[in-house]
Amino acid sequence: MGLLQGKFAIITGAASKNGLGKATAKLFAEQGATVAILDLDEQAAKTAAADIGAQHVGLACDVTDKDSCYTAVRTLIEIWGQIDILVNNAGITQPLKIMDIEPKNYDAVLDVNLRGTLYMTQAVTPQMREQKIGSIVNISSVSAQRGGGIFGGPHYSAAKAGVLGLTKASARELAPDNVRVNAVCPGFIATDITGGLLTPEMLESIVAGIPMARAGEAKDVAGCCLFLASDLAAYVTGSEVDVNGGSLIH
Repeated sequence: MGLLQGKFAIITGAASKNGLGKATAKLFAEQGATVAILDLDEQAAKTAAADIGAQHVGLACDVTDKDSCYTAVRTLIEIWGQIDILVNNAGITQPLKIMDIEPKNYDAVLDVNLRGTLYMTQAVTPQMREQKIGSIVNISSVSAQRGGGIFGGPHYSAAKAGVLGLTKASARELAPDNVRVNAVCPGFIATDITGGLLTPEMLESIVAGIPMARAGEAKDVAGCCLFLASDLAAYVTGSEVDVNGGSLIH
């Protein structure tokens, strides 16, 4: 029996081959969950879901569009009849300095990272309230805690700090219905999110600031998401859990 046996989980932005979402989906499936992978690219979502097993689902969803979020969740409730776990993983980053952030940059980064987290949380909340159980895991970042200085610009730090505020406020509001909301704050993790913009020199500089002397891996974050999603964390809500190799100890 896995830690998530009989549970049904949604993970957003999980189609990227080397991303946090895909690693989390794979681990959840190994622990008994049935998983829905949501991504902008429907075919990529379906392929990623098929990779982890025939019973899993891939759906198109634009997390910046409230109707798209609600449609995806309604579809899954029709298929499954319940939703136990949501991992708000969809995110983008941009390595811009403060004076280089244009309105389009701000909108793109805030919309996916923060607005998307709100919309998906709103979409699953009625079902979780009705069930009187649910776990929401939001992916924030060490950049929110330390003020950037890793890869993303100030607008990325602001978006991920917003995720922390949203996590705590959601946790407080939803706790009476036994719906838990927590955040994971990864440090530097070697994934596709940097979009090929990370130079070897940047990587060397980042690793030099990590006491464990290595970049994190997607599975490091997935393990933390598993704990928070499972009944092992039944009395944990409103928390932010650091997965950063010691790069921020506070």
